[in-house]
Amino acid sequence: MSGSDPLRHQILELAAVVEDTRRTATTPLAELPAFRRALRYRELTGTPGALALNARLLVELADKSKANAPDICRPEEVLAQLREFLLANGFKPDKKDCVSITLAGKNVGTFDLLFLRQLPGWGTLVRAEPAVLDPAAFYLNWHKDSRLPSMLICQARAGDAEPHVAHEALADALEVVRLLRPFYERPFYKEVLSKEE
Repeated sequence: MSGSDPLRHQILELAAVVEDTRRTATTPLAELPAFRRALRYRELTGTPGALALNARLLVELADKSKANAPDICRPEEVLAQLREFLLANGFKPDKKDCVSITLAGKNVGTFDLLFLRQLPGWGTLVRAEPAVLDPAAFYLNWHKDSRLPSMLICQARAGDAEPHVAHEALADALEVVRLLRPFYERPFYKEVLSKEE
């Protein structure tokens, strides 16, 4: 995003990864179906910190030689392209021809979704299921944490020697999948049930 206000600032990059938790949990992350678009606007509004964090992306968007690059589009095109990607990867539209997805990501329900709702076609082409997944809930230490842990803390608790957040949409989406995968086979509720038995 170009800032933190969904009514003033814009989505600069959108990525999605399709993970079928029943069949592809062993598929290497690099082989998962992935979608990534940089969004080109006529004019951007942003905060200095957010724009600095996205400097690499702004250079990509300003590069005139990439004017017709397949992974760069206008904001009014991105949801139609995402919908086509989802349909090509097994998603089915509902009776109103809208594709419904379960969002997963760090702060996706409290931050990203507010921006997604501003995109033309949200709710008619693509929409989110009511419940979202934040990997922080799986790495929360109820005895130490006063709030949900950051991505860096989640990575450290997952055993990463050098936690790192790319701040690139596709890399971050893949990282969310990696952090969630340990919980597919042994969901926490099963651990609770086994302790009660």
